[in-house]
Amino acid sequence: MSTNTALNDKEVIVGGWSPYHPLTVEDKVVFDEAMKGFVGVKYTPNTVSTQVVAGTNYRFKCTASMPPALVVWEAIVEIFQPLNGAPYVTGIVRL
Repeated sequence: MSTNTALNDKEVIVGGWSPYHPLTVEDKVVFDEAMKGFVGVKYTPNTVSTQVVAGTNYRFKCTASMPPALVVWEAIVEIFQPLNGAPYVTGIVRL
């Protein structure tokens, strides 16, 4: 029995990360809920990769800025959505 599953005609390993893809409405809801109350740097998600575990791990590839400065950079915002409860940020990596 195979432990692989098809996703968009590509083989991925169960428990592995999906390829980055455009955000769905559900992805955006998770991002917004986890970032609620976050101040300072503004993160705008562009694409997302997910990993299903006991819940879901998200890696949002974002454009980041610190208004009013014009400096912009890329970052990965890592979020965990538990099976029960609210999603929360587990890490932010500047690229």
